Amino acid sequence: MSDLLPHALSVRENAHAPYSKFQVGAAVRTKSGSVFVGCNVENVAYPEGTCAEAGAIAAMVAAGEREIAEVCVVAGSPTPVPPCGGCRQKLAEFAAGDVPVTLATVEGTLERTTVAALLPGAFDAGHMA
Repeated sequence: MSDLLPHALSVRENAHAPYSKFQVGAAVRTKSGSVFVGCNVENVAYPEGTCAEAGAIAAMVAAGEREIAEVCVVAGSPTPVPPCGGCRQKLAEFAAGDVPVTLATVEGTLERTTVAALLPGAFDAGHMA
């Protein structure tokens, strides 16, 4: 079990999900060892909400960190929930392809993968050269 899971579980409880009732928590550890968390924040205008992973990344960047070493995402679902497409791209911006990602349910089901497995062929800065 990832030691990030308790962080993701705890912050999940703070999610603002009055419309979907689908709470998600995320935790990222940086190369320096710092842990940042985020939860989903819904808005009545659905496209204006933010995902848990995006919140954790924003907190990381606000603290001056830029390199993710590990990720954990947890949701109250029957099976582990992967990040949405946009969050996969956000993770790829700050994490190497081999960075481990743990996807979990609140009941304890775990799935382990990597950033590259979640987003093969990711668009990156090299495409802009």
